[in-house]
Amino acid sequence: MPDFTRNHFELFGLPPRFAIDAAALEDAYRALQRAVHPDRHAASDDASRRIAMQLAARVNEAYRTLGEPVARARYLLSLKGVEALDETDTSLPVEFLERQLERRERASDAAEAGDAEALEALLREVSDEAASTGAKLGPLLDAPAPAREARERVRELAFLDKLARDVDAMLAEA
Repeated sequence: MPDFTRNHFELFGLPPRFAIDAAALEDAYRALQRAVHPDRHAASDDASRRIAMQLAARVNEAYRTLGEPVARARYLLSLKGVEALDETDTSLPVEFLERQLERRERASDAAEAGDAEALEALLREVSDEAASTGAKLGPLLDAPAPAREARERVRELAFLDKLARDVDAMLAEA
């Protein structure tokens, strides 16, 4: 039985880095799920079935966290004692915010016009910026001490991720 007191990276036997081996994560996830899946404990007593359900939930939570870049970045910062998305600190560079407001306006206009091509182009633009931000973020998160810049890049990545999901939803309706 795996040691579930370990952090998410240790649980899956992965190094605590932003860049992650998706195949290794998937393989480790499947192996852990096979070991703790509640169906394997269907004939056990109530306490054992409850524990199996809790362990499976823990594995699922860890997998979702490590599999999603924004969540993984936040988790890495939290391991270093830093809260990336503190609700009381909403500051981001003005030029970044202005660019996102302009993109939201473009998205809204394109959605109202039913312009799927404009929405697709905007989604590519946002995705490209998110990829660039993620590339800059990896070395910052992998450094021994958390940097203010890492926290800011995580916040930007979260903002871009939300915008991309919103534009994608608009595309689905266009």
